Formats: sequence, structure tokens, C-alpha cells
Amino acid sequence: MSTEVAFIGLGVMGYPMAGHLQRAGHRVTVFNRTPEKAERWVREHGGERADSPAQAARNARIVFTCVGNDDDLRQVVLGEQGALSGMNPGAVLVDHTTTSAEVAREVAGALAEQECTFMDAPVSGGQQGAENGQLTIMCGAGEETFEQLHPVLDTYGKAVTRIGDVSSGQLAKMVNQICVAGVLEGLAEGMAFAENAGLDVQKVIDVIRQGAAGSWQMENRHRTMLADEYEHGFAVDWMRKDLDICLREARNNGSELPLTAEVNQFYREVQEMGGGRWDTSSLFRRLRARRKLH
Repeated sequence: MSTEVAFIGLGVMGYPMAGHLQRAGHRVTVFNRTPEKAERWVREHGGERADSPAQAARNARIVFTCVGNDDDLRQVVLGEQGALSGMNPGAVLVDHTTTSAEVAREVAGALAEQECTFMDAPVSGGQQGAENGQLTIMCGAGEETFEQLHPVLDTYGKAVTRIGDVSSGQLAKMVNQICVAGVLEGLAEGMAFAENAGLDVQKVIDVIRQGAAGSWQMENRHRTMLADEYEHGFAVDWMRKDLDICLREARNNGSELPLTAEVNQFYREVQEMGGGRWDTSSLFRRLRARRKLH
């Protein structure tokens, strides 16, 4: 059913996600801090462009946000001319940013004071998943809110799941990032080992991908890793931000994350190599560089 929605944040994920909503027949108003990107989106998809988050949210039944971090979310929702100042009672804000659990609860509390509702809904699947409408969406909200929004999220989600109440979506995304970091480091180490042993790495991958070692990362990233290409996918800078969130939350709940902490430091080394905007599979480039040093 068509509805008025706002989409705030047109990065590599938000831009195609907002496009899916518009193509599905929703009436979309977009805001981006770089106005040129919002203008380009309107030329490509139709819809409307707003000059502030508040203006974008003014008539929206659902407001979507997909920005960079906790502070960005606070600014576009709670700041001067933030979305909350334009939202009507009964409206819902769905946040697709990967943030801390604390800021999810903070924003939910502020919205509740104005009779609005919040859902934290971080996503997994990367730019490719956003463009193809095949994202995994982890939702933190009440059951009634989730049932209301599920059909809309299906527009760009292949697996839309309510994990629990507010902030549980963010906690589930932390689990996702912990697992991804470990898998990527294992893949990078395995490929580096094969290369150092003089094996045909592609032939090795073609065999082991059919067995227990197979993974999404192996299937979708090994060829670009072998080609030393890291200009696509999820950036190292963002993974460092996410893993820092995971490690802070682990201290709060008593979890031990030794592998996550170590991989986070490996990503710091990638940043020091100038790779902050390389994608996260660049752990392989780090290992190749270390071999050259020895």
C-alpha cells in the first residue's frame, strides 16, 4: 500500500534503498547532507527533495535514516531541523544505520515523548544487496510496529526478522560483524598460506568452496582478493567503527572477543597502509605486504 515516506541519508546503501521504495509506489521525499546527491536521486527516481530532515519528515508516515554513526544519527533526528521536529504523532522512524545499542534506546525515548515510534533495523548484504533489494534486516521494535512495517521493508529485504525490542536489532548486527570479521581473516590467511606454499590458489578455492570451508565471503570476494582489487563493498573505516561498537558492548555484557579485537587491530594496520576506503577483504593485501617485508 502506497504511503508517504522520508529517506534521510543517500550513501551507497541508502541511495538504492530509497529507489526501491519509490519504484514500489511509495511517495518518497529524500534528504542528504550533500544536496547534489539528493538532486541526482530525484532526477533518477522521481520523488521530492527536502532541504532539511525536518522538512523531509513533515508529512511522512515512515521516516527512514541511513547515516554514518551515532553522532550522525543524533544530528539528523534530534538536532536543530532534525527529523523529530517535523514528525507528526503516530509516525515511525526506522533507522538502518549501524549504531550502538545505547543511541538506539536514546532516540527511541526521544521519539516516544512526542508519541512517535522507533525501530532499529541495521542491514547486512552490502552495496550489492542494497542495489538488488536482497538485504538481511535485523529489527528491534515492538511486535505491532514490526508487523506494520514488515511489508515496506520487504521492498529491499530478502530476510526481514524481528529480533526483539528496541536495540536488539543493533545487538544482532554486532553478532553479524563479529562473525564477518573472523571469516574474512580466516579466508585471507588461508589464501595467503596457499599462495606462500606455491599452490594454484584459484584451484584450491574451487575445491574447498564446495565443502565446510565455503562462505559468502569466499564465494563473492576471493577473485577480487586474488586480483588485488579492493574498491568495492564495505569500507575498512566503517568496519573499524562497527568493531569498536562490538568491543564496547562486549565490555558491558561480559563477553570475551579476542579474535574480534585482533582483527580490529589488523584493520587499523590496513588504515595505516592508506586503505581506509578499501573494502574489508583487504586483510589479504595486509598479509601480502607483510610477506614482502620478510
